[in-house]
Amino acid sequence: MCLSIPGKITEINQHGSLVMGKVDFGGVIKEVCLDYVPEAQVGQYVLIHVGFAISLLDEEEAMVRLNAIRELAEFEDEFNANSNSS
Repeated sequence: MCLSIPGKITEINQHGSLVMGKVDFGGVIKEVCLDYVPEAQVGQYVLIHVGFAISLLDEEEAMVRLNAIRELAEFEDEFNANSNSS
């Protein structure tokens, strides 16, 4: 199973022969490779897998995916809290 996380491009730059960018994951900024999405622009959302942007997303789809990830994290927190109190 693969996990890709949506993030918003905040900066694009050239690093040698690679197109790199800074991507915001809800306040956490990471540098990722944008070579697989050469059409990407600042302000757009991309799906990131192991440090590579693998596709573009529109903002609505990015929000749907981010909300699903948040719900999973909340479920895990709740599950762990209930497991520790037993």
